[in-house]
Amino acid sequence: MTSKKAGTQFLHHFGPLLDALRALGGSATPDEATDKIAELSNISERQLNEALPSGGPRFKNQVAWARFYLKREGLLDSSKRGVWSLTEKGAKTHLTYADAHEIFKKQVQIDTARRKQKHKATDTDDAGTPEELDISASANYRTQLLDAILALPFEGFERLSQRLLREAGFQQVLVTGRSGDNGIDGEGILEVNPFVTFKVLFQCKRYRGSVGAPVIRDFRGAMLGRADKGIILTTGNFTQDARREARRDGAPPVELVDGDKLVEMFEKLELGLIPRITFDVDQKFFDEFRVR
Repeated sequence: MTSKKAGTQFLHHFGPLLDALRALGGSATPDEATDKIAELSNISERQLNEALPSGGPRFKNQVAWARFYLKREGLLDSSKRGVWSLTEKGAKTHLTYADAHEIFKKQVQIDTARRKQKHKATDTDDAGTPEELDISASANYRTQLLDAILALPFEGFERLSQRLLREAGFQQVLVTGRSGDNGIDGEGILEVNPFVTFKVLFQCKRYRGSVGAPVIRDFRGAMLGRADKGIILTTGNFTQDARREARRDGAPPVELVDGDKLVEMFEKLELGLIPRITFDVDQKFFDEFRVR
Protein backbone atom coordinates (compact mmCIF):
# COMPACT_ATOMS: atom_id res chain seq x y z
CA MET A 1 0.00 0.00 0.00
CA THR A 2 1.30 3.48 -0.81
CA SER A 3 2.66 5.24 2.25
CA LYS A 4 1.60 8.70 3.42
CA LYS A 5 4.99 10.06 2.39
CA ALA A 6 4.70 8.56 -1.11
CA GLY A 7 1.14 9.78 -1.38
CA THR A 8 2.18 13.43 -1.08
CA GLN A 9 5.06 13.33 -3.56
CA PHE A 10 2.97 15.52 -5.88
CA LEU A 11 3.59 18.45 -3.49
CA HIS A 12 7.15 18.62 -4.81
CA HIS A 13 5.77 19.76 -8.18
CA PHE A 14 3.83 22.83 -6.97
CA GLY A 15 6.75 25.25 -7.25
CA PRO A 16 8.28 23.66 -10.37
CA LEU A 17 4.91 23.84 -12.17
CA LEU A 18 4.73 27.60 -11.59
CA ASP A 19 8.40 27.92 -12.64
CA ALA A 20 7.76 25.83 -15.77
CA LEU A 21 4.83 27.99 -16.87
CA ARG A 22 6.88 31.14 -16.28
CA ALA A 23 9.69 29.69 -18.39
CA LEU A 24 7.19 28.86 -21.15
CA GLY A 25 5.77 32.38 -21.30
CA GLY A 26 2.95 32.04 -18.77
CA SER A 27 0.98 29.22 -20.39
CA ALA A 28 1.48 25.76 -21.86
CA THR A 29 -0.27 22.54 -22.77
CA PRO A 30 -0.17 19.84 -20.07
CA ASP A 31 2.50 17.90 -21.98
CA GLU A 32 4.66 21.01 -22.45
CA ALA A 33 4.39 21.89 -18.76
CA THR A 34 5.13 18.30 -17.67
CA ASP A 35 8.19 18.07 -19.93
CA LYS A 36 9.50 21.41 -18.61
CA ILE A 37 9.09 20.30 -14.98
CA ALA A 38 11.01 17.11 -15.77
CA GLU A 39 13.79 19.25 -17.25
CA LEU A 40 13.89 21.78 -14.40
CA SER A 41 13.70 19.12 -11.67
CA ASN A 42 16.04 16.61 -13.35
CA ILE A 43 13.44 13.84 -13.15
CA SER A 44 14.99 10.48 -14.03
CA GLU A 45 13.78 8.28 -16.88
CA ARG A 46 12.77 5.65 -14.33
CA GLN A 47 10.52 8.17 -12.56
CA LEU A 48 9.10 9.44 -15.86
CA ASN A 49 8.15 5.96 -16.98
CA GLU A 50 6.82 4.65 -13.64
CA ALA A 51 3.17 3.62 -13.97
CA LEU A 52 0.18 3.78 -11.63
CA PRO A 53 -1.86 0.61 -10.95
CA SER A 54 -4.30 1.95 -13.58
CA GLY A 55 -1.47 1.96 -16.15
CA GLY A 56 -1.22 5.74 -16.45
CA PRO A 57 2.13 7.53 -15.94
CA ARG A 58 2.61 8.35 -12.24
CA PHE A 59 4.68 11.52 -12.85
CA LYS A 60 2.13 13.01 -15.24
CA ASN A 61 -0.61 12.21 -12.73
CA GLN A 62 1.32 13.91 -9.92
CA VAL A 63 1.70 17.07 -12.02
CA ALA A 64 -2.02 17.01 -12.78
CA TRP A 65 -2.77 16.90 -9.04
CA ALA A 66 -0.35 19.79 -8.46
CA ARG A 67 -2.23 21.79 -11.09
CA PHE A 68 -5.55 20.89 -9.41
CA TYR A 69 -4.50 22.38 -6.06
CA LEU A 70 -2.75 25.41 -7.58
CA LYS A 71 -5.92 26.22 -9.52
CA ARG A 72 -7.97 26.03 -6.32
CA GLU A 73 -5.47 28.36 -4.66
CA GLY A 74 -5.99 30.89 -7.47
CA LEU A 75 -2.47 30.55 -8.88
CA LEU A 76 -3.55 28.94 -12.16
CA ASP A 77 -6.48 29.64 -14.45
CA SER A 78 -8.95 26.95 -15.41
CA SER A 79 -7.76 24.89 -18.33
CA LYS A 80 -9.36 26.11 -21.54
CA ARG A 81 -8.79 24.27 -24.81
CA GLY A 82 -6.18 22.14 -23.06
CA VAL A 83 -4.00 25.08 -21.93
CA TRP A 84 -2.76 25.73 -18.39
CA SER A 85 -1.96 29.37 -17.59
CA LEU A 86 -0.72 31.46 -14.67
CA THR A 87 -2.96 34.00 -12.99
CA GLU A 88 -1.50 37.40 -12.10
CA LYS A 89 -1.02 36.09 -8.55
CA GLY A 90 0.57 32.87 -9.81
CA ALA A 91 3.05 34.72 -12.03
CA LYS A 92 4.45 36.46 -8.93
CA THR A 93 4.41 33.43 -6.62
CA HIS A 94 7.39 31.19 -5.86
CA LEU A 95 6.71 28.16 -3.68
CA THR A 96 8.88 25.99 -1.46
CA TYR A 97 7.85 22.49 -0.45
CA ALA A 98 6.69 23.91 2.91
CA ASP A 99 4.50 26.44 1.08
CA ALA A 100 3.04 23.64 -1.02
CA HIS A 101 2.25 21.63 2.09
CA GLU A 102 0.43 24.59 3.65
CA ILE A 103 -1.68 25.01 0.50
CA PHE A 104 -2.54 21.31 0.54
CA LYS A 105 -3.49 21.37 4.26
CA LYS A 106 -5.64 24.46 3.71
CA GLN A 107 -7.57 22.83 0.86
CA VAL A 108 -8.02 19.58 2.82
CA GLN A 109 -9.49 21.61 5.70
CA ILE A 110 -11.87 23.38 3.30
CA ASP A 111 -12.98 20.03 1.85
CA THR A 112 -13.48 18.55 5.32
CA ALA A 113 -15.61 21.53 6.39
CA ARG A 114 -17.76 21.21 3.27
CA ARG A 115 -18.29 17.50 3.86
CA LYS A 116 -19.40 18.20 7.41
CA GLN A 117 -21.83 20.84 6.11
CA LYS A 118 -23.31 18.21 3.82
CA HIS A 119 -23.56 15.74 6.72
CA LYS A 120 -21.17 13.39 4.96
CA ALA A 121 -18.40 13.22 7.52
CA THR A 122 -15.53 11.26 5.98
CA ASP A 123 -12.17 10.31 7.38
CA THR A 124 -9.73 11.85 4.86
CA ASP A 125 -7.15 9.18 5.71
CA ASP A 126 -9.46 6.57 4.21
CA ALA A 127 -10.14 8.51 1.05
CA GLY A 128 -6.80 7.69 -0.54
CA THR A 129 -4.01 10.10 -1.40
CA PRO A 130 -4.01 12.02 -4.68
CA GLU A 131 -1.07 10.00 -5.99
CA GLU A 132 -3.03 6.78 -5.46
CA LEU A 133 -5.97 8.16 -7.42
CA ASP A 134 -5.43 8.55 -11.13
CA ILE A 135 -6.71 12.07 -11.81
CA SER A 136 -7.06 11.34 -15.52
CA ALA A 137 -9.49 8.56 -14.64
CA SER A 138 -11.25 10.37 -11.78
CA ALA A 139 -14.37 10.82 -13.88
CA ASN A 140 -16.07 7.43 -13.84
CA TYR A 141 -17.20 7.61 -17.47
CA ARG A 142 -13.59 8.10 -18.59
CA THR A 143 -12.58 4.85 -16.92
CA GLN A 144 -15.60 3.09 -18.41
CA LEU A 145 -14.80 4.46 -21.87
CA LEU A 146 -11.21 3.20 -21.84
CA ASP A 147 -12.34 -0.15 -20.43
CA ALA A 148 -14.88 -0.45 -23.26
CA ILE A 149 -12.19 0.27 -25.85
CA LEU A 150 -9.74 -2.17 -24.26
CA ALA A 151 -12.41 -4.87 -24.35
CA LEU A 152 -12.67 -4.59 -28.15
CA PRO A 153 -10.87 -7.09 -30.38
CA PHE A 154 -7.86 -5.58 -32.12
CA GLU A 155 -9.72 -5.36 -35.44
CA GLY A 156 -12.51 -3.52 -33.62
CA PHE A 157 -10.04 -0.96 -32.27
CA GLU A 158 -8.71 -0.42 -35.78
CA ARG A 159 -12.22 0.27 -37.09
CA LEU A 160 -12.96 2.50 -34.10
CA SER A 161 -9.79 4.51 -34.85
CA GLN A 162 -10.94 4.76 -38.47
CA ARG A 163 -14.29 6.17 -37.31
CA LEU A 164 -12.59 8.58 -34.92
CA LEU A 165 -10.31 9.95 -37.64
CA ARG A 166 -13.25 10.35 -40.01
CA GLU A 167 -15.20 12.25 -37.34
CA ALA A 168 -12.12 14.45 -36.80
CA GLY A 169 -12.13 15.52 -40.47
CA PHE A 170 -9.89 12.98 -42.21
CA GLN A 171 -10.99 11.73 -45.62
CA GLN A 172 -10.54 8.43 -47.47
CA VAL A 173 -9.64 6.68 -44.20
CA LEU A 174 -8.85 3.02 -44.84
CA VAL A 175 -7.83 0.23 -42.49
CA THR A 176 -4.98 -1.54 -44.25
CA GLY A 177 -3.43 -3.52 -41.39
CA ARG A 178 -1.82 -6.68 -42.59
CA SER A 179 1.15 -8.83 -41.60
CA GLY A 180 4.54 -7.65 -42.80
CA ASP A 181 3.50 -3.99 -43.02
CA ASN A 182 5.71 -2.87 -40.11
CA GLY A 183 2.83 -1.77 -37.93
CA ILE A 184 0.95 0.39 -40.44
CA ASP A 185 -2.72 -0.17 -39.62
CA GLY A 186 -4.35 2.40 -41.88
CA GLU A 187 -4.14 5.57 -43.94
CA GLY A 188 -6.14 8.71 -44.64
CA ILE A 189 -6.05 12.17 -46.15
CA LEU A 190 -6.04 15.35 -44.07
CA GLU A 191 -7.14 18.46 -45.94
CA VAL A 192 -5.71 21.58 -44.29
CA ASN A 193 -7.31 23.84 -46.89
CA PRO A 194 -8.37 23.46 -50.56
CA PHE A 195 -4.73 23.82 -51.62
CA VAL A 196 -2.92 21.73 -49.00
CA THR A 197 -3.51 18.05 -48.16
CA PHE A 198 -1.44 15.45 -46.36
CA LYS A 199 -1.41 11.70 -46.63
CA VAL A 200 -1.34 10.28 -43.12
CA LEU A 201 -0.53 6.75 -41.93
CA PHE A 202 -1.72 5.52 -38.54
CA GLN A 203 -0.97 2.73 -36.11
CA CYS A 204 -3.20 1.43 -33.29
CA LYS A 205 -1.88 0.15 -29.96
CA ARG A 206 -4.65 -1.31 -27.79
CA TYR A 207 -3.11 -2.00 -24.38
CA ARG A 208 -2.51 -0.49 -20.95
CA GLY A 209 1.28 -0.33 -21.11
CA SER A 210 3.72 2.28 -22.35
CA VAL A 211 4.78 2.70 -25.97
CA GLY A 212 8.54 3.18 -26.22
CA ALA A 213 10.87 4.92 -28.66
CA PRO A 214 11.62 1.76 -30.73
CA VAL A 215 7.96 1.64 -31.80
CA ILE A 216 8.19 5.24 -33.02
CA ARG A 217 11.38 4.53 -34.97
CA ASP A 218 9.97 1.40 -36.60
CA PHE A 219 6.75 3.19 -37.52
CA ARG A 220 8.67 6.12 -38.98
CA GLY A 221 10.80 3.72 -41.00
CA ALA A 222 7.64 2.19 -42.48
CA MET A 223 6.36 5.69 -43.31
CA LEU A 224 9.34 6.75 -45.42
CA GLY A 225 8.37 7.40 -49.01
CA ARG A 226 4.72 6.59 -48.30
CA ALA A 227 3.26 9.51 -46.33
CA ASP A 228 3.92 13.01 -45.06
CA LYS A 229 2.82 12.40 -41.51
CA GLY A 230 2.04 9.60 -39.05
CA ILE A 231 -0.23 9.09 -36.04
CA ILE A 232 0.03 6.47 -33.31
CA LEU A 233 -3.09 5.97 -31.19
CA THR A 234 -2.92 4.01 -27.95
CA THR A 235 -5.14 3.36 -24.96
CA GLY A 236 -1.96 3.41 -22.85
CA ASN A 237 0.72 6.08 -22.72
CA PHE A 238 4.07 7.01 -24.25
CA THR A 239 7.45 7.06 -22.52
CA GLN A 240 9.44 10.29 -22.46
CA ASP A 241 11.92 8.71 -24.91
CA ALA A 242 9.03 8.01 -27.28
CA ARG A 243 7.81 11.61 -27.06
CA ARG A 244 11.30 12.94 -27.78
CA GLU A 245 11.70 10.56 -30.73
CA ALA A 246 8.33 11.61 -32.16
CA ARG A 247 9.42 15.25 -32.39
CA ARG A 248 13.08 14.69 -33.25
CA ASP A 249 14.49 17.38 -35.54
CA GLY A 250 15.01 16.35 -39.15
CA ALA A 251 12.69 13.34 -38.95
CA PRO A 252 9.15 13.02 -40.34
CA PRO A 253 6.70 14.07 -37.60
CA VAL A 254 4.69 11.47 -35.71
CA GLU A 255 1.68 12.60 -33.69
CA LEU A 256 1.08 10.71 -30.45
CA VAL A 257 -2.43 10.14 -29.09
CA ASP A 258 -2.38 8.49 -25.66
CA GLY A 259 -5.31 7.27 -23.56
CA ASP A 260 -6.00 10.72 -22.10
CA LYS A 261 -6.07 12.41 -25.51
CA LEU A 262 -8.15 9.58 -26.90
CA VAL A 263 -10.79 10.23 -24.23
CA GLU A 264 -10.63 13.98 -24.93
CA MET A 265 -11.31 13.34 -28.61
CA PHE A 266 -14.34 11.17 -27.79
CA GLU A 267 -15.58 13.95 -25.49
CA LYS A 268 -15.08 16.70 -28.04
CA LEU A 269 -16.78 14.72 -30.80
CA GLU A 270 -19.42 13.30 -28.41
CA LEU A 271 -18.63 9.93 -29.93
CA GLY A 272 -19.70 6.91 -27.93
CA LEU A 273 -20.72 9.21 -25.08
CA ILE A 274 -24.13 10.55 -24.12
CA PRO A 275 -23.67 14.14 -22.84
CA ARG A 276 -25.50 15.17 -19.69
CA ILE A 277 -25.76 18.64 -18.09
CA THR A 278 -25.14 19.01 -14.37
CA PHE A 279 -24.16 21.79 -11.96
CA ASP A 280 -21.93 22.24 -8.92
CA VAL A 281 -22.88 24.77 -6.26
CA ASP A 282 -20.46 27.73 -6.14
CA GLN A 283 -20.12 28.17 -2.38
CA LYS A 284 -18.03 31.35 -2.79
CA PHE A 285 -20.96 33.05 -4.51
CA PHE A 286 -23.00 32.75 -1.30
CA ASP A 287 -20.24 34.00 1.03
CA GLU A 288 -21.31 37.65 0.86
CA PHE A 289 -24.86 36.67 1.81
CA ARG A 290 -23.74 34.72 4.86
CA VAL A 291 -22.41 37.88 6.53
CA ARG A 292 -24.99 39.45 8.85
